Formats: sequence, C-alpha cells, structure tokens
Amino acid sequence: MLEETNMPRADVTVRVLIVDDQASFRRAACSVIELTPGFVVVGEAETGEASLDCACALQPDLVLMDVHLPGIDGLEASRRMLAANETYRPVILLLSTCEAGEYADDQVDCGAAGYLAKAAFGSESLSAAWAAAIAST
Repeated sequence: MLEETNMPRADVTVRVLIVDDQASFRRAACSVIELTPGFVVVGEAETGEASLDCACALQPDLVLMDVHLPGIDGLEASRRMLAANETYRPVILLLSTCEAGEYADDQVDCGAAGYLAKAAFGSESLSAAWAAAIAST
C-alpha cells in the first residue's frame, strides 16, 4: 500500500525565485529545483534590491532568499517583499551557510516561513520545507 508523502502534487507547480549573490549556488539550486517534482525556477536575483523587482514582476510562489546579500541583506529584502503587497505574499525560505539556530529570531522577525542550511539543500529538504510552510498557512 502506498503512503501519502509531503511532496507537492504533480498537477501543482511551485514557481521559485532564487536570490543569492553566488552564481555557483544559483546554478546548483537551479539543478536541485529542476530535479524536484512540482517545482520550477521562474527567476534569479543577485541582490536584495533586485529580488524585490523580480518578485513584483514574476510573483513566485516560493523565494529562496540568501541571508547575506550585497546592498540590503536577505532579512530586510524579505521584510520589504512581504510588506510590498497585501494580496501577494510569497513563501520565503532563508538560506545561509550558518546553522539554523543562528537565524531563528531573525526568521520570525522578517516573516520568512523557514530556514535551510545551504549544505543540506536538496530535493528532500526543499520539498519538506515547502510542505511545512504551506501547512502552517
């Protein structure tokens, strides 16, 4: 007997915006997303400021937001993104090379739905974080 999983349904596509100043991580994240059923990359941004423009134009369902960005950091970009439009509020997952505990308070303060360590970023962690985020809404 098959058991239900937390994977997104095949008929629902989660549109993802990747925000990271490192091109190598953006490429790796794109690869992970392409290999994860139900997810598709709709855009990329290198800075917090650019993420705001991309989110407004693309209206992704999910934003993978690096904490450390040039210009405004990912925490402030997340705050601004969520405050910019009351009818459109993407799910934001923070990313960093640091341990999750370092950003627990900041995650709540900036409105992000969760945190993923870059070292642990993969299809399973992405799907699990998305499932947890939408379950809490």
